Amino acid sequence: MAALNETPRQKMMGILYLVLLGLAATTVTDHVLDAFHNLTVSMETSSKNVQSTVDATFKSFEATNLKNDAVRAAPVHKIALELSDTMNHLNQYIIDLRHTLEKAGGDTVLGGDVKDRADVDVSPRLMIKQGRAADLKKRIDAVRAFIFKTLTPAEQQGMKMSLSAENPPRKFGIGTKWEEQNFGEGIPLTAAITALTKIQADLKNTQNEVVRKVLERAGKVDIVMDKFRAVAIPKSTYVLSGQQYQADVFLTASSSTSNPEISVGGAQLKVADGKGVYTVAASGSGERKWTGIIRVKKNDGSIDEYKTEEQSYTVAPPSATVSPTKLNVFYIGVDNPVSVSAPGIGMDKVHVSISSGSIAPTSTPGNYTVKVAALGEVTVTVTGEYEKGKSTTLGTSKFRVKRIPPPHLKFGGKGGGKMSAAAMKQQNKVFAVIEDFEFDAPFNIQHMTMYITKPRAEAQVYESTSGSFTPAMVAGINGLTPGSKVYFDLVTGVGVDGVKRQLDPIIFNVE
Repeated sequence: MAALNETPRQKMMGILYLVLLGLAATTVTDHVLDAFHNLTVSMETSSKNVQSTVDATFKSFEATNLKNDAVRAAPVHKIALELSDTMNHLNQYIIDLRHTLEKAGGDTVLGGDVKDRADVDVSPRLMIKQGRAADLKKRIDAVRAFIFKTLTPAEQQGMKMSLSAENPPRKFGIGTKWEEQNFGEGIPLTAAITALTKIQADLKNTQNEVVRKVLERAGKVDIVMDKFRAVAIPKSTYVLSGQQYQADVFLTASSSTSNPEISVGGAQLKVADGKGVYTVAASGSGERKWTGIIRVKKNDGSIDEYKTEEQSYTVAPPSATVSPTKLNVFYIGVDNPVSVSAPGIGMDKVHVSISSGSIAPTSTPGNYTVKVAALGEVTVTVTGEYEKGKSTTLGTSKFRVKRIPPPHLKFGGKGGGKMSAAAMKQQNKVFAVIEDFEFDAPFNIQHMTMYITKPRAEAQVYESTSGSFTPAMVAGINGLTPGSKVYFDLVTGVGVDGVKRQLDPIIFNVE
């Protein structure tokens, strides 16, 4: 038995139905119920269109092949009628099931939906417990078997048929019956009606395909538009919280006997089933725009040309952000670097502000420099323009504002302890160092006092107005002998934050 593929239209209908069925399994809102009803109406329209195609196919065949070559066409016509009648009987059975459900749901009201459309007890009771779903499955399987029995292997090859009552694939080792999936516990009444309508739509598409295949045995049947597809085109697939999701949903038609020419930017696209796929490698970043041109050859050989509306998309570099929430700190007096990313929105449409202080972009997109002056807390706010003239807040982050850590006094690279006299004589200044601090934050020493004590001698006191030694200090250091002590105390200065600090003293034992 040949594997039968689905048309793009059938796949789209199936996807929309499964999405709504998944939503119904979690929450039954008026929006979800309205979506089921709208899908039902769309599929009813599609079924009517397909039925018109089936009728036109028979009419065309009867007016040409059957009239001109009755001997060869009559047997084919009879087989096609038998197949069509079999599927029409199944369609009538589905119509009767729908009437039963609608009557149990209080019949239809204004708007075309059933009165008790949210009822989740009607479908399981009438369809599952009373066996109607199981009987429907048997009838569908019987129709499929009759189709496969009637079609030749060559006709089955490449045949597109979505009419099926197979159980869905097992998930995590758990299986679900087809009956339960479509009509079982938790299924709202309107969803059950949508399921029946979908089966009718699948049945009509199958009927159209099967009739055409059989009648082709007597020669080609000229059908202009024989493929229909439900299309949903969202305005954007990335929607921020608080915005509205919007999509255009409509029915398209194409011919299986003629494909249009489709091009973008002068490059021809590969076209199948009346549809071309535009693919381009994304590079760089920012907004990209394009327009497609479709050329259709008419029966008289002339060409009609159509142009799509201008389309756009945004290219953004891949990124991920890891934020240590307890280390969100800005320091006074230094340039605090921050990076900002807004997936789905180009950086040229992103604005960053701060509640206190200043924030300015650097030469690298997405990177900013923050300067703060007062202790406390500040908030960084990121807004983005998602449509021309329309902006929304994408996020806010709070940062604590702190002073830079106090520096530590260093002499010869050490903060005190033992040092040889020879090593000390090679030094001529002290330094203020902020250890393990990632920012460039120099500290300007404005005063220091140095004490030198030698065994059995009075202390020598020296002062300087910077971190550098005065000539007298250099002379004192050069006169050190083992056993002496050197003290650096009363060291004060100012850092980049403008705060005057006194540093802790350090003591050295001369060896």
